[in-house]
Amino acid sequence: MIRTEKVIRYIVSWLKRYIQKSKSNGFIIGISGGVDSSVTSFLVAMTKYPTLILEMPILEKEKNFLPIKHAKFLRKKFSNVHYLEKDLSALFKTFCHTTNDIPENSKLSLALANVKSRIRMLTLYYYANIKNYLVVGTGNKVEDFGVGFFTKYGDGGVDLHPIADLTKSEVRFLAKKLNILDEIQKAKPTDGLWEDQRSDEDQLGATYEELEWAMKIMETKNDTFSEMEYKILKKYKMLHQKNRHKMIPIPICKIPDGIKDENSILL
Repeated sequence: MIRTEKVIRYIVSWLKRYIQKSKSNGFIIGISGGVDSSVTSFLVAMTKYPTLILEMPILEKEKNFLPIKHAKFLRKKFSNVHYLEKDLSALFKTFCHTTNDIPENSKLSLALANVKSRIRMLTLYYYANIKNYLVVGTGNKVEDFGVGFFTKYGDGGVDLHPIADLTKSEVRFLAKKLNILDEIQKAKPTDGLWEDQRSDEDQLGATYEELEWAMKIMETKNDTFSEMEYKILKKYKMLHQKNRHKMIPIPICKIPDGIKDENSILL
């Protein structure tokens, strides 16, 4: 069982140390109404540094009221929290018009879902640059280092990752300890990038609990599995390999010394 109080104190202390070292003025974080962004924004608010929480809907068919409910919940507890909602639908439509793409085209759906995520990243950094704030990531351990379930230079484009060493289950323990709204704790995890509002687990083809098990079992030498466990492990390995490029540093073509001269001037 995770030691929630100690973990919470450690993360808040880590955030304080990081922002002091970076000489930044505050934090900015995108909220979705999900448990990861809700827990992360609460932890950031606990630092007492200025915290801007930003909701960024794009072509929502039905209004998601969880982000604003969470924002009100945070603002009642913390005077340093400020909330903004910026509807990015017009920006996304302009992109689609420019590229002559139709959002409903299934062949383009993944590419356009990633565009939505990257537009949100641009918006976060726009406000971060104006205010000299740090952009805070909300990915958990399984997403960020297990199966790479994030958009490269989208929700993966951040300055720091406070909960990236916690599994989804551990994040849920923190949510309970922090008294995050019950609606959010029970909400179906979704990235909000798809027209049909498919859940994260629909996209992954496995539950977070199953993927957490697979991630942990990969660190052991156990090689005896049931048929179901084998399928889960196979799914995990496939996702990990497919998205590995997101989880490693950008490859650099290192030029051998014998090819460059002593002054590093190409001939």
